[in-house]
Amino acid sequence: HEPASSGKVLCDKRGMKYPESRLLLFTKAPEPGKVKTRLADFLGAAAAAELYEQLVFNCLETSISADLCPVDICCSPSTEHPFFQHCHNHYHVVLQQQCRGDIGQRMSSAIKSALQYAEHTVLIGADCPELTANDLETAFEFLQQGTDVVLGPAADGGYYLIGMSNHHACLFEGIPWSTHRVLAATERHLRKQGLGWHSLPVRRDVDTAADYAVYMAMK
Repeated sequence: HEPASSGKVLCDKRGMKYPESRLLLFTKAPEPGKVKTRLADFLGAAAAAELYEQLVFNCLETSISADLCPVDICCSPSTEHPFFQHCHNHYHVVLQQQCRGDIGQRMSSAIKSALQYAEHTVLIGADCPELTANDLETAFEFLQQGTDVVLGPAADGGYYLIGMSNHHACLFEGIPWSTHRVLAATERHLRKQGLGWHSLPVRRDVDTAADYAVYMAMK
């Protein structure tokens, strides 16, 4: 069954290409000092939080306008945070609470929960402005065709997207999170488990001053 949304409106699935799938946007509330901390050293905490808020909105616009499937926001610290309530009211997305644990445990739990009611699940971060609707559609297309896992490699050695139709908990265990080795470690797990995967184009997150310069040049 689909998750209770505590009074939150479920979106209209009519016309969606993958209505029984789910796109999970994994994000934090844009509080100064708690998001984009590396950028805060360069921009200041308030400006870094404001930038992150804009990135979340941009990602929501891309995700919803793609019209592929319902979009859920996986929220930290709480679904009751005013920022997430605004996102719900403006975009009519369902809000899910992130569990406790490291980033791997939280992503694994969110995907496992979604796959209890969704045919395919794609999870994305909010800080990759180069992400396109075509990237999202390609991810779901490969999952629909039976590919085990889809990855969106990030230029910093991590990934901006991971999708699967069955929960593969091993992909979130023993990974050196927040390092340039995340993608390589994930691919090692895939090979070890005999899982097939498709890689999307390499995209750049906005984490550093250099990333920020590239982002501003895109605008």
